[in-house]
Amino acid sequence: MQRKSFSGMNCSIARALDEVGEWWSLLIVRECTQGARRFDEFQRGLGIARNILTARLQRLTELGIIERFELGERANTEGYRLTPKGEDLYPVIVALKQWGDRWLVPDCKYPTEFVDDATGEPVEPITVRGTDGRPLTFRNVRYAPGPGATANTRAVIEDRNRKVLGHA
Repeated sequence: MQRKSFSGMNCSIARALDEVGEWWSLLIVRECTQGARRFDEFQRGLGIARNILTARLQRLTELGIIERFELGERANTEGYRLTPKGEDLYPVIVALKQWGDRWLVPDCKYPTEFVDDATGEPVEPITVRGTDGRPLTFRNVRYAPGPGATANTRAVIEDRNRKVLGHA
């Protein structure tokens, strides 16, 4: 079954989901951050069918999230690695893991932990912060029209902000 495409929506979240919202995509990115480079490493780490892995790697390559490169240790063999676009997904991976550790792992017995390589200390939870450093939640933030906002986007934002601020 073909899923709906969000590529035409004027929403960065929807468009990002259009590229990496299929669950194997972020798991492949996770594997890249843990050093997987070769097809068999991805397959072993994920337990994914070869045809699905082939399709996902091809799609992520087309999107510029991963790239193929020549593996020096094996003649005529290519590997996969994150591009800068793919590397920018790392905070998303960390945030999803931290959310899963908090809400989906019984008794806080999560199977892995992120630690700072230099100190061995656990990494801090990802938090949205204001320019003054204070933590923010969705209750402290509002959407504002950006430079790419359409008239419809502006109207929706203005309407929602009126409701949130109690002016509707």
